[in-house]
Amino acid sequence: MAMNKQQIDPAIEQGWKEKLRNEFQADYFRQLKDFLVGEKKIHTIYPPGDQIFAAFNFTPFREVRVVILGQDPYHDTGQAHGLCFSVPHGIPPPPSLINILKELESDIGVRPTASGNLEKWARQGVLLLNATLTVRAHQAGSHQKKGWEAFTDAAIKALSDHSDGLIFLLWGNFAISKKTLINTQKHFVFTAPHPSPLSASRGFFGCRHFSKTNRTLEERGQKAIDWQLND
Repeated sequence: MAMNKQQIDPAIEQGWKEKLRNEFQADYFRQLKDFLVGEKKIHTIYPPGDQIFAAFNFTPFREVRVVILGQDPYHDTGQAHGLCFSVPHGIPPPPSLINILKELESDIGVRPTASGNLEKWARQGVLLLNATLTVRAHQAGSHQKKGWEAFTDAAIKALSDHSDGLIFLLWGNFAISKKTLINTQKHFVFTAPHPSPLSASRGFFGCRHFSKTNRTLEERGQKAIDWQLND
């Protein structure tokens, strides 16, 4: 049994690996790994294996300044690349991302681009974390309740416990439910309805989270996020 535990050594940024070491050795994570191995034998899984931990690798633990939480990776071909709400260059932005970009333009005048690739944000300390890190192709929610939520909850809790003054942007009821993992005495939590077309008009539009985030960062003596995306 100990030997099996030693074999789980994911390619994840060292700071995250240290903070989440106990998760990688937990029984649920070993079961999750076995589940994924079985899934890959008979299904296409998104994102590709080398991008599952992309959010952690683009945004090292000690560099996190802002956290945006999603629920599931995109499940259509070519969309998911390990960052919540983001798609690779050349892939049309899905509806929720389109609404995020609309709010960006309305809030701070960010110039619209054809790209929905949010890697630029991640490199500036914006952790783009989905609660579930994988999905079966064309089957939304198919990898929920297999263990990923326990892992990403641990990541949120580690940030809350070992950092100060982070900004959490929680959009929609699922993300807002994660507020219980966050010490609101030392972190900033902004909530709004989800940016999906079903709910964006009920308060996501006009939430001004991007300008609020930059104002909070600057008040703390930190550099603002450059939200402008690149084509």
